[in-house]
Amino acid sequence: MNALPACCTPLLDHWPLPRPLAGVRLISTRFDPALLTADDFTLTGIPRPRGVDKRQAEFLAGRLCAHAALHQLTGTGTVPAVGEDRAPQWPGGISGSITHSHGWAAAVVARHADWRGLGLDMERLLGAERANRLAGEILTPAELRRLAQQSAERQARLVTLTFSLKESLFKALYPLVHKRFYFEHAELLECSDDGSARLRLLIDLSPEWHSGRELEGQFSLFDGSLLSLVAVPSNQGE
Repeated sequence: MNALPACCTPLLDHWPLPRPLAGVRLISTRFDPALLTADDFTLTGIPRPRGVDKRQAEFLAGRLCAHAALHQLTGTGTVPAVGEDRAPQWPGGISGSITHSHGWAAAVVARHADWRGLGLDMERLLGAERANRLAGEILTPAELRRLAQQSAERQARLVTLTFSLKESLFKALYPLVHKRFYFEHAELLECSDDGSARLRLLIDLSPEWHSGRELEGQFSLFDGSLLSLVAVPSNQGE
């Protein structure tokens, strides 16, 4: 796929998170739905989804990143189809994740031999008022108690971070357990200024992924947004 639509900036092969992971490739782009044209899907060979221009531009940008990341990893670029559960369908032996938010999209991929699961999520930082409204829906009682000890500014950032990391956790584990779970089914145990985080499951998803299992995550802040990643190593739980 050589063509790049005008609605997307040149694809960027980079690592905007604090800890590089061996064998993982991340590709991103910025996109503008106002520049999307009907021909962009024909040009790129990506099936056009239903929805408004914003939704279509998000889909196109995310799939372009996924195609490029797969090509970097395997030498063969494919476009992940949409499964019946609406999740991307990655090639056999490949883990991957796609995210998009406010004109930025990215995809991350790795071989199963290195990483069994990957979850990537980008969120715009919440304002204090909205974070306060959403905290009860996103945080567990234990997380709410820890939140109350923080300043108002740090509370908004912590609610955003918890939301994003739980989204990344879901994306990383869903392909392994094929079972949906929600914000109340995991908790953020700790996060550090260096961008590291630790989460714990509060639900039994499978004999392997049971309540009490802990996973590591990482995150970074840039351009008013928060990017998080949860990666399941190939030797974890096996």
